[in-house]
Amino acid sequence: MKRVLIITYYWPPSGGSGVQRWLKMSKYLPENGWKPVIYTPEDGEYPVIDPSLEKDVAPETEVVRRPIVEPYTIYKKFLGIKKEDTIKVGFASEKKKSGWKERLSVWVRGNLFIPDSRCWWVKPSVRYLTAYLKEHPVDAIVSTGPPHSMHLIAMKLKEALGIPWIADFRDPWTEIDFYDELHLTKWADKKHHRMEREVLTKADKVVTVSWNWSKGLGRLGNRNVRVIQNGFDWQPKPPLQRAPLSEKFTLTHIGVIGPSRNTPTLWQVLQEIKAQDESFSKALKISLIGQVDQSVTQCLESCGLMENTEIIAHVSHDAVQQVQEAAQVLLLLVNNAPNAKGILTGKLYEYLSSGRPILCIGPEDGDAAQLLKETQAGTTIGFEDKEKMKEVVKSLYDKYLENNLPSNANASIEKYSRKALAGEYGKLLDKTIEEYAR
Repeated sequence: MKRVLIITYYWPPSGGSGVQRWLKMSKYLPENGWKPVIYTPEDGEYPVIDPSLEKDVAPETEVVRRPIVEPYTIYKKFLGIKKEDTIKVGFASEKKKSGWKERLSVWVRGNLFIPDSRCWWVKPSVRYLTAYLKEHPVDAIVSTGPPHSMHLIAMKLKEALGIPWIADFRDPWTEIDFYDELHLTKWADKKHHRMEREVLTKADKVVTVSWNWSKGLGRLGNRNVRVIQNGFDWQPKPPLQRAPLSEKFTLTHIGVIGPSRNTPTLWQVLQEIKAQDESFSKALKISLIGQVDQSVTQCLESCGLMENTEIIAHVSHDAVQQVQEAAQVLLLLVNNAPNAKGILTGKLYEYLSSGRPILCIGPEDGDAAQLLKETQAGTTIGFEDKEKMKEVVKSLYDKYLENNLPSNANASIEKYSRKALAGEYGKLLDKTIEEYAR
């Protein structure tokens, strides 16, 4: 069996979205002739802990953990955050921002820790892995980011040892939605772009998760970028075996809702329908599972929707499938950002496996809209299209009253199983080492 070194910051017990792609890819890579060797921190600052994910680590997997030094102890002290509290992702904050301290911390993060706060791990990792790989050779390297410091480790190893390398972008680098919020100086911005371009041009292959992001990264690196999407790892169940549906008209969102995912127009629509229809007001339940930014709760409060809302900070990944199957409608909130057309979150694929209809708020010509149209799994509505939003919500509610909400289950989603996608990655790894050997 060939060996592939996978350099990833997120690995169980880390939970959340960052860990899913390579935990699941590595689970099925041995079936495709590749043994995963995971290089990951032993004490990372994870936004969510989910021990239930340990069971998805393939028995063949070799895990190498090394200490990491991160600046979060100083960051927490400066902002008055408790040592045991976790750092939220995507600029989500459950409390009101702390003014100048918060702004200064963001400036320091963007301008002094380049490309990210894990940059101190690059040099010690390169030193350790250079020695380790001489004794335990691998056939290929995959680095997955963010954090994009993982790509820098892989790039140095390729230069030192001549091992074929695939750079896997779960999210963009300089085109990510919050890049402009880092308050970068011209010097720091140039350094981010220089590092990004170096990774994109030196990697043997570059992979990302959506078609629009593929075009963006390809333009920055002047090359073709392969798309291997995220997927689902749950076996879709027949209707009789699914969790019972919620009695309420439940609109459920799974995952982080940071400021750019807040959807004031949707909350206003729900407020207006609620004011016009007493039965809707009693039936409506907004279920938000994950970290929710204070800007979202402020909107919900101003629209009089908090009495209809439950916020659950975290449920284990094992429990997510039941939560999704019980929802009357699944909400997919695309970040309202310049890169919105390319956003294909991992949760969309797990939504597909649930059999529930999906209401997506995002670009109608984006990649998520394309996938929903292809699978006939839901409807996409533009961020500000209030009239269409109201029309679709009322239609879904009417079908709920008739116990006739459509199922999104169909055979076309099978190609988005993690097992099938790991097969694609196995073939790409084979091709990469073949081309490198020529």
